[in-house]
Amino acid sequence: MKSFYDIIVIGAGSAGMAAALAAAEKSPECNIALIEREEHIGGILKQCIHDGFGLIRFKERLTGPEYAWRYRDMLAQKSNIDIFVSTFVIRIARQIGGGFTLTFTNPQNGIFNLTCTALISATGCRERTDRQVFIHGDRPSGIFTAGQAQAFINLKGYLPGKRFVILGSGDIGLIMARRLTLETASTGGSVEGVYEVKSEPSGLTRNIVQCLEDYGIPLHLSTTVSVLHGTGRLEGVTVVQVDKQMRPIAGTERYIPCDTLILSVGLIPENDILDGLAPKIDARTKGPQVNQYMETTVPGLFSCGNALHVNDLVDYVSESGSIAGEQAAILCNGKRTSAGHTREDSQQDKAAEPSECLAEIPIGADKTLLYQTPARIVPDRKPAVIYFRSAAQREHATLTINAETADGTTVLFKKTYRSLKPPEMERIVLDTASIPAHTERLLFSLENAEAPHRSKEET
Repeated sequence: MKSFYDIIVIGAGSAGMAAALAAAEKSPECNIALIEREEHIGGILKQCIHDGFGLIRFKERLTGPEYAWRYRDMLAQKSNIDIFVSTFVIRIARQIGGGFTLTFTNPQNGIFNLTCTALISATGCRERTDRQVFIHGDRPSGIFTAGQAQAFINLKGYLPGKRFVILGSGDIGLIMARRLTLETASTGGSVEGVYEVKSEPSGLTRNIVQCLEDYGIPLHLSTTVSVLHGTGRLEGVTVVQVDKQMRPIAGTERYIPCDTLILSVGLIPENDILDGLAPKIDARTKGPQVNQYMETTVPGLFSCGNALHVNDLVDYVSESGSIAGEQAAILCNGKRTSAGHTREDSQQDKAAEPSECLAEIPIGADKTLLYQTPARIVPDRKPAVIYFRSAAQREHATLTINAETADGTTVLFKKTYRSLKPPEMERIVLDTASIPAHTERLLFSLENAEAPHRSKEET
């Protein structure tokens, strides 16, 4: 077994597979290790049997397993990728002079070490539990996260209950509301309803329509589960309405009998394994701060996919993985002098641009945005992909990107959207060649725009 790899990718879900593939294609001479803790690669895609994946990446509608299988086939054609399954990361340490040493364990090799030049974290995200959202009561059986319930049904063939309440209107919860309705239709079971503490749904509009409205499943907004009832097995829950500050409204409590509570109350990027490396973490995304090449504040460490920030579409998860993989390969080839900037670029730009202009520029956002990523940008005259979410639902809003310098502010980018919603992530491409020299910061903001005039024929 090799002890050194140019690139190690942790996590073989959609981001990790894309990262390994992109690195292998960019640099066939690089040796790449793809590490997966489960028995098979594919991540969460393996249990997502609904379709809607791949519309951007493959230009067709695929199920989760089909999407994963496409990448599995492409990876199998690359001789410079070694895949380790059932393999867990125990420890990661930086080497003096650059690179990383990782300690792993698996059934075949026991505990072993691998070293690498570049490390890509594609560890995905985890679901919040009932205790993390402060639901009171005993700890009866019958409480599952939406992902757990999905795995029980789609991978193991077990129905976790008969009468369901779903807390949270995240996309997995909405999809499971439909799935459970279909599975219990012949057994007399039911989904009693979906309860969302916020005043607006948390999932994509298409899932609200296709998973709830098409099946007559009620959605109760500004309502949450406050108490669990039952000892050995869940017997029911108490739901209560909340005010604008999400505080329970006395007198609105209602008991709902059920034997299963499904939780879809948010996802958290999984980055605990990076604690020893101490990359700077974005307080808004809960993932590492990166530049447009997915490189963190730790040189040689990249982050992508849902470990970076929670995405709506798997295609964008794969996109960030591809960017990270390609840039890790450039780094390993010794071509890069700074993130995303090759030595060939340096020679071409030397006369036109002083080296200090390539210093990373911080990106900020005002309170109209929930977040934007990346957090920094290299002004290397290349297009940069940026993702953002609106902090609130807006109709006819304009995104503005301003470049702040000592001499004043310059508008770099404007785009008007008909509708923006926090659950629906947006993607833009910024031409970094338009960034003025000596820019100190880029600032993102949203403002209301006038609705376009419609003719009588259009209305």
